[in-house]
Amino acid sequence: MNKRIKQLIAIKSICVSVLVTVSACSSLRNTDINLEAETAYIQNRLERTLSNIPNDKKNIPRSLLEDGRSWKYVSYQDWTSGFWSGELWYAYELSGQEKWKEQAGRFSKELKPLAYEPVIDHDLGFQVFNSFGNAFRLTGEESYRRVVLAAADSLATLFNPKVGTILSWPRSVPNMEWPQHNTIIDNMINLELLFWASKNGGADSLYTIAVSHAKTTMANHFRDDYSSYHAVVYDRETGRRIKQVTHQGFADSSMWARGQSWAIYGYTMVYRETKDPVFLDFAQKVTDVYLDRLPKDLVPYWDFDDPKIPNAPRDASAAAVVASALFELGQYVPGDKGAMYRKKAEEMLNSLAQHYHAADENSAILGQVTGHYPNGTEINTSINYGDYYYMEALLRYKHLGN
Repeated sequence: MNKRIKQLIAIKSICVSVLVTVSACSSLRNTDINLEAETAYIQNRLERTLSNIPNDKKNIPRSLLEDGRSWKYVSYQDWTSGFWSGELWYAYELSGQEKWKEQAGRFSKELKPLAYEPVIDHDLGFQVFNSFGNAFRLTGEESYRRVVLAAADSLATLFNPKVGTILSWPRSVPNMEWPQHNTIIDNMINLELLFWASKNGGADSLYTIAVSHAKTTMANHFRDDYSSYHAVVYDRETGRRIKQVTHQGFADSSMWARGQSWAIYGYTMVYRETKDPVFLDFAQKVTDVYLDRLPKDLVPYWDFDDPKIPNAPRDASAAAVVASALFELGQYVPGDKGAMYRKKAEEMLNSLAQHYHAADENSAILGQVTGHYPNGTEINTSINYGDYYYMEALLRYKHLGN
């Protein structure tokens, strides 16, 4: 092969590489989400899921089984139970079709006992606010409001004033030093239940509890770079911090992707409810460390510090949570930075829509979600909370005028 031919081959190789790179970047820059197509896709998936719901006490689809086709079903007591009915309420909001309202009401009502039974963990916000909270927001029916208020009162029983936070797991969990007081970053999301209840007929103390939890977590749950620990264990009598550890992340010192997403979403919501600029500043700090470390397609690996990257699994649910949060945060932050957050949210949503749909052989919405990697469960699969927050992000995109 002569020198001229070698040069031409080299030039062609470079051009192909550039075209591939430009194509990938253009895909992210093209942030026009086809809401009509995504709404149709989602409705088709939900209809397929509904057609296979078992006539059983465990009838809530949580995640795909290892066959990649079938759903694992759980009862109303599972921490993810509220996401399914929440998806159905969001389908009603996206489409305006009454059939989704009927199904959403059916599955929401199954969760009613949660508001009145002894509290088994902090997840009442995920369970009840995503179901009954959306139900009341979209229908105004008084019966839904009463359940949300009862759930808020139940959640408040886990608050320890000596510590300043809500107990996450009121039982023995590995490495949590039971019966000491444990709090996980996920709990930030459940504060919305308390804030809402305090403004809609509940006690003022619910607001106070939520603010205390947010401030105590802000002081104890984050490293110098504003990445989050998954769990903090406190002395239940003195409030002294005992240790900062992980339960679902790669290591105590690593940034678990979904944990950071809970922080971003949580502190954005706390600013909305309090209008305290301290929380707005902190929401930006926990967001920026996450954005700075994302891969090019803006969907994180399950843990930012997994040494197997780029051969580690992704967590599309974290991307969905953050996209939803950034549509809101972008409205509160002025100028170019707020516009940047909004743009990132659109790019994340576009990436999920183009590259992270679930496989055709199942009826989930998003694929490539990782649940509990250290435990070896729900890895690179579909889980209902990923679908829920994806739908929420689409709705926020829609409501912002696109």
